Amino acid sequence: MDGANAGDVPAEREQIMTERFERHRQPWTYEELEKLKLLARKGMALKAISKAMTRSEESIKDRAKLDGIGIAKLR
Repeated sequence: MDGANAGDVPAEREQIMTERFERHRQPWTYEELEKLKLLARKGMALKAISKAMTRSEESIKDRAKLDGIGIAKLR
């Protein structure tokens, strides 16, 4: 393991964690709901929708279930 790279990993991980929870428990907007419906209709997978909307997979899953939106199950 290279000592020069070892210091970069925690800072990088911290940045990812900060980005991930930046929108924690934010209410869904009308535009977000429309985007979720559109992406689900296109047959996008949960992971892809989550990345496109910058929301957690769990959040996407919960909202889709609440609104009766089917998310494709790609295997």
